[in-house]
Amino acid sequence: MPEQLEITSTLSIPLSELELSFVRSSGPGGQNVNKVATAVQLRFDVPASQSLSEPVKTRLLAKAGARATRDGVIIITADRHRTQPLNRADALTRLAELIRSATIIPRKRRPTRPTLASKQRRMDTKTRRGAVKALRQRKPSVD
Repeated sequence: MPEQLEITSTLSIPLSELELSFVRSSGPGGQNVNKVATAVQLRFDVPASQSLSEPVKTRLLAKAGARATRDGVIIITADRHRTQPLNRADALTRLAELIRSATIIPRKRRPTRPTLASKQRRMDTKTRRGAVKALRQRKPSVD
């Protein structure tokens, strides 16, 4: 079992920063569900992490959404599989993917303006559409 969770080639998190607990799973599974704690609850305290930089921590908490508590602890529950090892691997993979997405710095949006030609095309389309609608109107008959 590795002692580090590989995120990227340059970033890894020691497993000592993660807290794994096993709980009973919900859903189908018969007696297995009632007897065996196969679901994994992974907790990662983002503010206390020594492995991540401050900008990555900020982006990570924003991306985590409802999975993050007010204290900045990310909780991931994995119960897709019927065995502990598979659920443990699933939780670690999901956390790694979340952190990997937070390491990517988003590009700044540069506002653009519509070209003169596109404005002209839009106005031509509106004029044509208005003409079609005008033809549909009922004209009063002159009898």
